[in-house]
Amino acid sequence: MSNLPLIDDPAFYALAVPAVLLMGLAKSGFLGGFGSLATPLLALVVPVPQAAAIMLPLLLVMDATGLQQLWRDRDSALLRLLLPAGLIGTVVGTVLFGVLSTKTVAGLVGGLTLLFLAQRLVFPPRADAPPPPRALGFVLGIASGFTSFVAHAGSPPISAYVLPLRLPPVTFAATMAVFFGAVNLSKWIPYAWLGLIDMRNLSTSLVLLPLAPVGVWLGVWLTRRIASAWFYRLAYAGMFLTGAKLLWDGLK
Repeated sequence: MSNLPLIDDPAFYALAVPAVLLMGLAKSGFLGGFGSLATPLLALVVPVPQAAAIMLPLLLVMDATGLQQLWRDRDSALLRLLLPAGLIGTVVGTVLFGVLSTKTVAGLVGGLTLLFLAQRLVFPPRADAPPPPRALGFVLGIASGFTSFVAHAGSPPISAYVLPLRLPPVTFAATMAVFFGAVNLSKWIPYAWLGLIDMRNLSTSLVLLPLAPVGVWLGVWLTRRIASAWFYRLAYAGMFLTGAKLLWDGLK
């Protein structure tokens, strides 16, 4: 392993280990919103594109772990709406990569996330409120694919549509696992084309790989046992922290 051209900065691993575990928990649906903090954490010690490239192989292992445990609980009808939109978003991300700065994208995602939460707080939904319009889901699916491509921060846009549907926690987790599994798989060729896949990033991913399934296993176990009310409280808390962090990254 010592012959691999990997990152050897201890400060990187001090942040990478909790970032990978946090992303694993988010991949299971538990602490869902917190997963978007993983790439910004790594970006404290390496450039954002490199942080995204290092996370990509780990995300695929997490996706496979989550899908193996949650596939049967997915909402297929919801995925027929969201998946095409998410894949369109990755195409948009490929085209605009390098045109829009990561700081600009982070600020926009953070601001919109906080606006969504403020709207939910000021105008809380009634129990008999109709679900959000499908057109909004398609638009937010595109936004999720785009922000996922740029910085693995796709959770806030898609959560703004799916959380108000009040799905059972396991169904929410399974649907998000399938959605992001497909989106992350679609990133490989564009990332390679953009020069983000190299031996140093892949070697660093390999060192972190054993941690990838741990957070997912723990998160799935917790998701199947936590009460719905607490699940959604944690989800909204994660969105708030993510939104605040991304907005700060965009403004500083």
